[in-house]
Amino acid sequence: MPETAGESPRRSFRAWRSRRPFWGGLLLALGGGEILLSEKASLKVVMHIGMQGLAGYLLPGLMTLLGLLILFNPAQRLFYSITGVLLALGTWVTSNLGGFFIGLLLGVVGSCLAFGWLPDQEPRLSRRKRRRARALAKEAETTAV
Repeated sequence: MPETAGESPRRSFRAWRSRRPFWGGLLLALGGGEILLSEKASLKVVMHIGMQGLAGYLLPGLMTLLGLLILFNPAQRLFYSITGVLLALGTWVTSNLGGFFIGLLLGVVGSCLAFGWLPDQEPRLSRRKRRRARALAKEAETTAV
């Protein structure tokens, strides 16, 4: 999407972020990344890799991929989020108790956020705009009386 002359990069990013389940995809990807990092911990810290090691790397890798897919293909967010929560719960068995619970919780919360995101919702007004609207309504009410 080309940037217009008066539009700042921050505003462009906020507009892009508002059209997709950003926080859900980000948390799911971070959960997968955290679990992958917990696999690289020293042997004194690692509890077990599980199932010959392949599933211990495959599930968090897929979680990271699904988080990115939620960000860049939000039309399929329902399938990606259901698959993501199942993979996150599967890491409980395969990857150090889901990356010592942190990656597991990030994955489940991110998947739930992505599942619950509604694309047709109007953007929320900031506090400043809500206060300004209330002040204008109160001012109009006092001048009308």
